[in-house]
Amino acid sequence: MLLQFVINGLITGLLYSLLAIGFALVYNTTKIFHLAAAGLYVVAAYIFYSAVSIFHLPLFAGALVAVAATMGVSLLVDVLVYRPLSKRQSSVNVSLISAVGVLTILVNLVVLVYGNAPKVVENSLKSTYTFGHLILSQPQVWQAVIGLLSVAAFVAFIHYTSWGKRFRALSDDEVLYTTLGYNVNQTRTIVFLLSGAFVAISSCLNVYEVGMDPNMGMNILINALAAMIIGGIGRFEACILGGLTLGLVQSLVLMQLPSSWQTGVTFLILMLFLFFRPQGIAGYKQRTV
Repeated sequence: MLLQFVINGLITGLLYSLLAIGFALVYNTTKIFHLAAAGLYVVAAYIFYSAVSIFHLPLFAGALVAVAATMGVSLLVDVLVYRPLSKRQSSVNVSLISAVGVLTILVNLVVLVYGNAPKVVENSLKSTYTFGHLILSQPQVWQAVIGLLSVAAFVAFIHYTSWGKRFRALSDDEVLYTTLGYNVNQTRTIVFLLSGAFVAISSCLNVYEVGMDPNMGMNILINALAAMIIGGIGRFEACILGGLTLGLVQSLVLMQLPSSWQTGVTFLILMLFLFFRPQGIAGYKQRTV
């Protein structure tokens, strides 16, 4: 029984990690509190639903369409909203309010097209796989496999590619990055494209199992934000550790307490980290001058 909860928690943690990566890519490089990621999460889910349930594409093809479309919308958010604000040297609060506005617009567009009723990608019963006393559904297997591959690819990208080094350099010091002759807008383009991809992957993997509604984005993003803070702000890959930790703790809580306690425990863990280790598990203390 314990192993079942542990595996379930780790798989959930992978989904949190993927969304946290999408958020952290933007936050670490631009310092924008990218709440619009919650709207992109919803958009990705409904594009996936449309591709599979309405246009009858295979699941994998539908997911690719959703990922590509979300990448495009993510870049548009930067080009049409964030970059003009950055050129005007707007404050962080203005960017935050703008992100909330983008989130509201995206969610309302989804409601306008699809309505408020919950939807599922497939109505058919999903297969299950038994490994001794461990039982995993087909969606969980896909979540584990694709989640692990995506996380591994991200870690390799950040540490072993020139673009990954650029991301880390931009995160450390934008002024120095510009002084050295690098194009910030070009780098931001790659950042927002990748951010949209990870948000969409997390969304498709999750809604394939549990379905969707237009208001789900913010609840999921809160867990991703908690994962980023627990893992450590400033280090791109730390949110993976935070996501796995949060998913595992939430799952173990379900062994002893009703599911209604899950959100409360999440905020309790977050508060403990903010009070006693604000830099997170793998983060580092930052000094302001």
